[in-house]
Amino acid sequence: MSETFTLGGDLTVNRLGYGAMRLTGQGIWGHPADRDNAIAVLRRAVELGIDFIDTADSYGPHVNEELIREALHPYDNLVIATKAGLIRTGPDEWHTLGKPAYLRHALEGSLRRLGVERVDLFQLHRIDPEVPLEDQVGELKKLQDEGKIRHIGLSEVDVEQLRAAQAVAPIASVQNMYNLANRQHEAVLDHTTENGIAFIPWYPVATGELARPGGVLDAAAKEHSATPAQLALAWLLRRSPVVVPIPGTSSLTHLEENTAAASISLTDESFEKLSALG
Repeated sequence: MSETFTLGGDLTVNRLGYGAMRLTGQGIWGHPADRDNAIAVLRRAVELGIDFIDTADSYGPHVNEELIREALHPYDNLVIATKAGLIRTGPDEWHTLGKPAYLRHALEGSLRRLGVERVDLFQLHRIDPEVPLEDQVGELKKLQDEGKIRHIGLSEVDVEQLRAAQAVAPIASVQNMYNLANRQHEAVLDHTTENGIAFIPWYPVATGELARPGGVLDAAAKEHSATPAQLALAWLLRRSPVVVPIPGTSSLTHLEENTAAASISLTDESFEKLSALG
């Protein structure tokens, strides 16, 4: 991997990261069916040159962070990003909770589970509509001032919310759903590009109908001797220099395939053709 991005002005990472969410049980709940495989996937990701791992306290809940510690601690030259702001009541059940006292409590739990004194990137998983945004981001700023958070990130925000948060604290990253087939956050991506903020697209390889056998993306992938998923990742990497995709998988084979996308170089023509598909 050659292309890098410097997060928050001081943390340089390779531009293809890994999202660890899938290393849990069904419905992102409980332990993975094969714990040894989950550990192997995390360690293989690092062997492949991935140095940015994304997780959250709600994945499991807690299980994902504990797995990362078991597999990768003491995180030599790795950036571990986590999140808080969603609570779980069961498989596939997610509820926002952004009360400042809760966010502080969640961070303390993440520090303990990850085995660190400071989280490199702590992201507000969702803005709680019941709590003023300034109070939620303000609490993260206090924790940053206390040395418990290095950089603050947001997830699933629009430009207006991002600007409001930036008025309270420096924002190093935004994690929104974005991929070749779903580009509803173009305005946010443009804002992060202009401001040097990392844009971390989640669900980055969702290509849906575009990738069906015989479809346009399928044909383009054959042309590049790549898989549709690899092409979707290569397109994201080309879309903006601030994009840091975090494809997630529990399969060693898919992990290796996804990582190989970093070596695919798209021509201007190929990029424009792919852009037109979505």
